[in-house]
Parts: sequence; structure tokens; C-alpha cells
Amino acid sequence: MTPTMTGLLRLYLGLTALAPFLLTRAARRAHEKQQAAPDRFVERLGRATEARPEGRLIWVHAASVGELLSVLRLADELAADTEARVLFTTTTTTAAQLAAERMPEGAIHQYLPVDTPKAVQGFLNHWAPDLALFVEGDLWPRLILRTKARGIPMALINTRVSKSRARAAKTSAALLGRFDLITAQDAAAAEQLSGLGVAAERLHVPGDLKAALPPPPVDRAALTALQLEIGARPVWIAASTHAGEDAEVLAAHRAALVQRPDLLLILVPRHPERAAEILALPGLAGMAVAQRSKGTAITARTQLYLADSLGEIGLFLSLSPVVFLGGSFGPQGGHNPFEPAHFGAVVLHGPKVVNFADSYAEMAAAGIAHEVADGADLGRAVLQWLSAPDRDATQSAARAFMAGKRAIAAETRALVRGLL
Repeated sequence: MTPTMTGLLRLYLGLTALAPFLLTRAARRAHEKQQAAPDRFVERLGRATEARPEGRLIWVHAASVGELLSVLRLADELAADTEARVLFTTTTTTAAQLAAERMPEGAIHQYLPVDTPKAVQGFLNHWAPDLALFVEGDLWPRLILRTKARGIPMALINTRVSKSRARAAKTSAALLGRFDLITAQDAAAAEQLSGLGVAAERLHVPGDLKAALPPPPVDRAALTALQLEIGARPVWIAASTHAGEDAEVLAAHRAALVQRPDLLLILVPRHPERAAEILALPGLAGMAVAQRSKGTAITARTQLYLADSLGEIGLFLSLSPVVFLGGSFGPQGGHNPFEPAHFGAVVLHGPKVVNFADSYAEMAAAGIAHEVADGADLGRAVLQWLSAPDRDATQSAARAFMAGKRAIAAETRALVRGLL
């Protein structure tokens, strides 16, 4: 049974139909702020910049980098299984850049259209996909409703617990009810979806696709170069940090330096463009810093290496058995803990990891994740794990944990394949 429309949903559809410029103006600002190619803004208005290929077309919407990375392999295998071409849509420029570098051969990238009647109609008229996959979330009401109205099979894959769904439960239920298939990352997400009326026959819990991904690539020449610069010094990583977390990380590092004066911190901000903001923090005063984007070498004096680059996370994670993952002290809800585990690292994190709560709990039970309360606690944990006598066993446990996640992708692919 098709879910009924809610008052909030009707209001949204009415306002955006009467005043589409509200969404268009916001999209233009975002496009310019992200320094996206000006000539591609028309894609956000539903005007394609590439021709639709002949034959079947699978449309995959992955809003940003994390979602795109999680689905690249799945999309490639689906295309091979079905002889279909793939259309990727994203909302961020960083995801668009990654798509250009990593998407399967023959795939196409476009920016997602704004959720206005004209843009959505133009997009669907041109691309006419045979299957629509939405990764994790980023569900725009008109786009969902119009896609469903055209009889296009839709799947919401790898979704997780969402605060916004809880705040607008009836509207969320109305949108979720349009999907033919929903896969959840974990039991908590499945419970939330079930509570919103998603029928059991449409809801599956194969696990988090991010856990089934191969480790991020590593440039071996660059790794060798950094290892030579670092030498035998102890190293820890703070990855995917956000504004407000860097100060805690720097406080932890200063405290740890008292006991380990040769300790090196590699700081990998979630958004490299924040480099100037980080370098201006008071906690860096008097600290010797080298910067990746400037090509500065790590010397014996370097205490912090600011890794402000894109696409090199595998390189940096290869350099230490101890990794703090950001987005866990602030409101972000935590980030993917699986990438460090691929490299045998213990994952330190703050208390706010609702996005991956089950995964962090599972990793903690396996002895490969550890919660810290603040910067002071983080500094103590770094020293403890760097000198842990069972460090080799912990690294082996992390790799074994990841090896057990490989079946997730195959199960998800089989479920999606059933819609074609």
C-alpha cells in the first residue's frame, strides 16, 4: 500500500513549486562555494551535459565522498552483471572529483538536480533510469515521489540511524514507503525503519557496505618516502577531524610529548580546506609543523604533519597502529571506523558515534576500538596503545575483523539485482 501524503510534505511540495527560486538560489550558492565548474551548474537545474547511453541505465545517488566510496564497487559489479551503464549523481564537488577518478569505465557523473518541478522533470525525462539507488540518505521529496510515479524501481541502500527521520516521523514514513527495497547498516537502523512502517519483506540488514570495501589505495613510493623521513619515531594519526576537535587533538599531543618527546602526530582534517584555520589555532604555538600541501618534508624536529590533501588516507593510515577518528567529539556522529582497521590500527574515538554505534560497539568487543572522553583522555590512550605489549595481537585482530565483513557486498548486490 502506498503511504499517504502528510501535511508537511504537501506544504513543502507547494512552496517549492510556487517559489522554486528558493532552492535554486541555495544550490547556486553551494555550487559557487564549493568552487565547482560554473558550466556544470545547469546539471543542478535538471539540464544534462551528457547524452544518455543506449540500453539499461542504473542511477546511483551518493551525496558526498563517504557514500560514493561505499557504493563504487557495488555499482561496478551490478553494471557487469546486467550489462547496464551507470549514472552517478552527487551534491558535493569533492564527491564529483572522486567520481571522475574512481567510477567504473563508461559511467557518467552529473550533479543532483534541485528539488523543483522543472529540474526533477528535466532530469528524469533525459536519463529515464531503469533502477534508482539512493545511498544512505539525502532523500529529496519531489525527486523520490516523481521517480516512484514513473514506475522506476527504487532502493535505499546502506542506510543508518537518522535524527531527522525521528524528528519528522510521518513525513519520513511517507518517503520510505516509496522504496521497493531498503538495506540497513545495522540492527539499530533496522529498528528505526521498522518503527516508521517499513515492511519486513522490504527491509534487510546485510551490514555496512563500508565494512566490505577493500582498503583505500596506498601510493607505495609516497609511503616509502614518508617512512624514510619519519624513521623509527613513534607516530599516531588523528583523521577526519572537524572544527572544534583539532584543539582537543593538539592538547592530547602536547601532553603525550612530555613523555615521548620524539612523538609525531599526523593530522588529517576531514576537509583539507580547513588547513589555514588549523594552523591559526593557539594550540600550535611553538610546535614544529610540516604541511603536505606545501611539500614540506618531515624532519627530526617536526612534531606535527598536517596532511591537508585528498585521496591519500590509505597512505597516512599505513604509518601508525594508533588512529583517532574525528567527528566523535562534536555533533557529526562519528565516521567510518573500518578504514583504520584494514591497516591493523586500534581506533580511538570520542563518545558521539551514533552514525556507527553498532560498528564501534562490535569493534570494542573485539578489542580494536576504545572510547576516550576528551583531549586529556586521548593523550593517555595514545601513550598506552603505542607501548601496549599485545600491540601485534591487536593489529592481527583488526585485520581478522575486517576479513569477516566481505560477504556484506555480495548480499547487498543480490538484493539489488532482484529489482532489475
